[in-house]
Amino acid sequence: MQIITEIESLRLAALSELDKNETLEQLESWRIRYLGKKSELTTILRSLAKLDLEDRKEVGAKANQFKSILESGLAEKKKLLEEAAIISSTEEGSLDVTLPGNVMTTGRLHPTTQVIESICSIFQNMGFQVVEGPEVEWDSYNFDALNIPKDHPARDMFDTFWVDNNETNEKARLLRTHTSPVQIRVMEKEQPPIRVIVPGRTYRYEATDATHESMFYQIEGLAVDKNITLADLKGTLFEFCRLLFGEQRNVRFRCDYFPFVEPGVEVAIECLACHGSGCRLCGYSGWLEILGAGMVHPNVLKRVNIDPEIYSGFAFGLGVERIPILQKGIEDIRLFYSNDLRFLKQF
Repeated sequence: MQIITEIESLRLAALSELDKNETLEQLESWRIRYLGKKSELTTILRSLAKLDLEDRKEVGAKANQFKSILESGLAEKKKLLEEAAIISSTEEGSLDVTLPGNVMTTGRLHPTTQVIESICSIFQNMGFQVVEGPEVEWDSYNFDALNIPKDHPARDMFDTFWVDNNETNEKARLLRTHTSPVQIRVMEKEQPPIRVIVPGRTYRYEATDATHESMFYQIEGLAVDKNITLADLKGTLFEFCRLLFGEQRNVRFRCDYFPFVEPGVEVAIECLACHGSGCRLCGYSGWLEILGAGMVHPNVLKRVNIDPEIYSGFAFGLGVERIPILQKGIEDIRLFYSNDLRFLKQF
């Protein structure tokens, strides 16, 4: 058959020219000529449709065999030329194979992420489960379910980014101002005993300065079970503070107000800089406030159909960025989000 004779002649010519290629550039030209989209082989393969079925099978098998031989020869020749190029380069002194290789730099976790992982690890070892929730939240979850109705003065504590225009609508949405709504979602779906830790981004519509950001991270904790008391709250947070800040760190509890807990407490640690003697970092008080906490308000438990006569619980929350600020003496919270590698590489 004439077409098979053409394929055989083409094969012999291609293999003969393949051996004559002395550079990678010449080899690439050879590839385009014999294996490219406009090569004679491609033209033959496209013409198969005009042949009878039996002839098509015979010619197709021969053409594919030819193509396979050329591709194998191409790969082998390319390998030989590349090795020859390396040897030539080494002999000319442009490549010293005895030099150490280039070290691949690796990234690192953001300081905020490092703190989140450390805090979550501590509470996971205490039996808490890490959960997350939506950052765009319903007004009812962010405020009402947490004992902050629309006419409550505690709403003035939260400068809010509203997603919906109508703030009075019960179905209004907002960027959550704290991670506490996730506690409500957990208690709606699960029955006690409950022990969760909730990390995540929160948002406040306020001016940005050295100590305030419109977006920051919080971690909330919640435990609900039978016979949970303030002693359980204090014991848990004492252990947390000492694991995070050191075994010898003194911890102080003082009364404070939060609408979704009763009683509420402020937790402070002995100043990391002056060890309680008083300095500018602690406002000469000797103490650094790190979180707020308290016993879950009965109204909050009732909203999620948990009987406060049977169950009780405690909750706490802290700003994540505050921890490295206190530990490292960082003076401006905006550094965490400025993407300045000179700052981030220090952690």
